[in-house]
Amino acid sequence: MTTVAESPSYLTQQSAKPTAPSMGRLTGVELRKMADTRAGRWLLASVGLIVIALVTVRVFAGPSDTRTLENFLTFATGGVSILLPVLGILAVTSEWNQRTALTTFALVPRRHRVLTAKLLAAVVITVLSVVASLGVAVLGNLAADLLNRGGSWDLSVGAVFNALLFQLVNMLMGVAFGALLLASGLAIVLYFVIPTVWSILGSTVTALKDVAGWLDLGTTTEPLLTASMHGDDWTRLAVSVAFWVLLPLVGGVLRVLHHEVK
Repeated sequence: MTTVAESPSYLTQQSAKPTAPSMGRLTGVELRKMADTRAGRWLLASVGLIVIALVTVRVFAGPSDTRTLENFLTFATGGVSILLPVLGILAVTSEWNQRTALTTFALVPRRHRVLTAKLLAAVVITVLSVVASLGVAVLGNLAADLLNRGGSWDLSVGAVFNALLFQLVNMLMGVAFGALLLASGLAIVLYFVIPTVWSILGSTVTALKDVAGWLDLGTTTEPLLTASMHGDDWTRLAVSVAFWVLLPLVGGVLRVLHHEVK
């Protein structure tokens, strides 16, 4: 008489392959990392204060006929774009500065999934920032309307789309610089210094003006901020985004995928 030995349940459980976390869960974790830290909270608070200050000043400054909801959204979007990309930089570099990359990549060995989650979290933060900017712009325009200082409620869908695209370009550029340099201080300094220096050179050196018209991100994104994109503005924007966002992002992805974790 023979008997068939059954495998103990705990052996079956041990041999089961662990399930990788979903992209939605990874994105949620990255969102929490971006907002649930002291640096993240201070950055978001600073962005909010800058936007509120700019919109408040706009209520009392400038001709009344220029105080429209679209104009208030432009001011709010410009305020957000000053510091929000720093959050994108820190989302990538903090893993390496605080030496949490070892834990992160031990839990999720496929680094491209972690990097994709960081990019998706940056996009989500950007969308939320535009929604918040629109809310502050509505309040600013309402205040102008109640104070009889203008307050036209004209706002096109294109203006909202341009504001979203403007913020997205800046945010992804921040993430790209962070991934490429993997050092918070250096990435933040170069993010602000290099485009600024290039913009100054492009506007002052005659020989560089034609090139700057295609590669100065400040110039090519300005029509987005003022909702005046037309003609070859889109082509110029595509070229500058390829140079300032896609190129460093590709280099950053390759560096994150192959950089030694210490």
